[in-house]
Amino acid sequence: MDQKSDSISESRPRVVLALRDLTHHEAWIALALRLTPSPGELHLRGMVQIDADSSLSEGALDARIWRDAFSASANSASHDVVNSDFRVYVDYKPMARVLDELMHDPASLLVVQWAGPDNLTGGVTTDSILQMAPCDVALITRPRQPGRGAALLAVRGGTNLSLGIAVSRALAPNAPVTLFHSASATKMAPDLATLMQIDGGLVRTMTSAGDIIEEISTLADDHGVIVLGARFNEVVLNARNSTIPPVVNTLFNKLTQPIALVRAARPESVEFHPPVYLRTTERSGENISTRVDRWFAENTFHSSEFNDLEALLALKQKQDQFISVGLPTLNEQETIGEVIDVLTETLMRRVPLIDEIVLIDSNSNDRTVSIAQSKGIPVHRHSEILPEMGSVVGKGEALWKSLHVLQGDIIAWVDTDISNMHPRFIYGLIGPLLRSPRIQFVKGFYQRPIQVQGKLQLYGGGRVTELVARPLLNMFYPELSGIVQPLSGEYAGRRTALESTPFFSGYGVETGLLIDLWERYGLDAIAQTDLEMRVHYNQPLVGLSKMSFAILQVFISRLESHYDVQLLDHANRSVKLIVQEPDRLALEIAAISDQERPPIRSVHAYREKHLSQNR
Repeated sequence: MDQKSDSISESRPRVVLALRDLTHHEAWIALALRLTPSPGELHLRGMVQIDADSSLSEGALDARIWRDAFSASANSASHDVVNSDFRVYVDYKPMARVLDELMHDPASLLVVQWAGPDNLTGGVTTDSILQMAPCDVALITRPRQPGRGAALLAVRGGTNLSLGIAVSRALAPNAPVTLFHSASATKMAPDLATLMQIDGGLVRTMTSAGDIIEEISTLADDHGVIVLGARFNEVVLNARNSTIPPVVNTLFNKLTQPIALVRAARPESVEFHPPVYLRTTERSGENISTRVDRWFAENTFHSSEFNDLEALLALKQKQDQFISVGLPTLNEQETIGEVIDVLTETLMRRVPLIDEIVLIDSNSNDRTVSIAQSKGIPVHRHSEILPEMGSVVGKGEALWKSLHVLQGDIIAWVDTDISNMHPRFIYGLIGPLLRSPRIQFVKGFYQRPIQVQGKLQLYGGGRVTELVARPLLNMFYPELSGIVQPLSGEYAGRRTALESTPFFSGYGVETGLLIDLWERYGLDAIAQTDLEMRVHYNQPLVGLSKMSFAILQVFISRLESHYDVQLLDHANRSVKLIVQEPDRLALEIAAISDQERPPIRSVHAYREKHLSQNR
């Protein structure tokens, strides 16, 4: 199956819109769409600026508000121009993050909701934006109000003239443009008449040798928007040489009309050597806590962000993705029927978001398998998959082998002991993967009620998570310390990532996957989604003790490879469990040791079936 991507080809123009607040965001998007050529794509970027004395994690809820607004605007668009990977940067200087992105993912035009020449925009000066953006730039104070007059364009000429006309046209659709030119300018467009003929809307040109500020101020009375050109210094990284003409500052403070400042990527001067663009922010000296806080704010989603199933379906179809759901089971007859019914009715019949649901059973001895079969769900016993590889006991083994029978480009797994099953347990996991090609793996988290003396308490579940997994992540893998529930059984990933990662066979599978995927793809490739509440059977302490023992071994295994030490060779692999009953007090021994399965793409039968299909 071909692996598709939502990325833009190099030949397709890419326009980036950077907004610093959500005021009139729909008008801003409409403006940017008018500046997006066809074929081309508009990429939305939100900037949540956090006070220097606050944690970046405080921006998590604001980031969700931004994403909801962008999603609504993108879904309501009548064209296929707004890219689905809209990002919200939460930072002390979020504009610097936008500029960093442009260094690695080039764009043809950057449109910025501008705070003005004397103010910081997203924590960055106007000069820095103009000097560091390696593309055309349009800094705009606000969209033009409907019904206002023509656009007044004041530029020296050259490439700024072409960009200025495009911005004037976008700000004042169907209105004429007045070109104002200073006689002191050294260069004018080589063929203005031809340009006017092509554009068809320049009604007059005015050349001035007098006071530019005074003349523009006078002309502004008859115009609804002012577009000015910025200089592009030959030494753009010299802070003493501002790219902002003094006239811009004066006019910004004097006029009430929307003002745009444009700077073309190529300079007006023929004698020009392209600058070496530097990263505007240096991350190497940044502490881990700040990095995790930023990730938490930007990569923590809520399932409600993806409840527009038709929009998700459109993304799936656009990317030509096949989506599989694997259901690992062991004696789940009480809940498996409802789990299957909820998923098939909503996510297959109503909206065909899921292409297949497959049961992966670990030799249940109750009615689990027969219930699934009665509902038309394919069933595989994991002991019978890839028989040449042998079989061991454990959920991780079932997940690893399920990669061989599942067909999806995107694969989601969900535990089957959930008694409050809801479609969000799936669409909340696959949503980030469909929205953003950079995300490789999504973990679910939720409130976990616990049964105490026959009563359901809203909080208290996840005891192994809080007493074992998260403390160890904080100690040895602090970049993963923002994962709310690292042991959750609900997660999804791209096949290309999952097939290249080892799987532990038992309780340690979630821990191993998380650490290995982080080491291979980095923190930004991992996301997490709030799935609200999960109600299920809570294990007794003796079961949690076994789970903890296995998870500790996985941690030690990964620490061995990370620090080049040997510990498990000297460790006991059995645990003495305390049995304390009314008529019995004793110790029982349980041997607990996860087997590490290699990346499944290394298995010959898997390569023959999946990799030979040239995904």
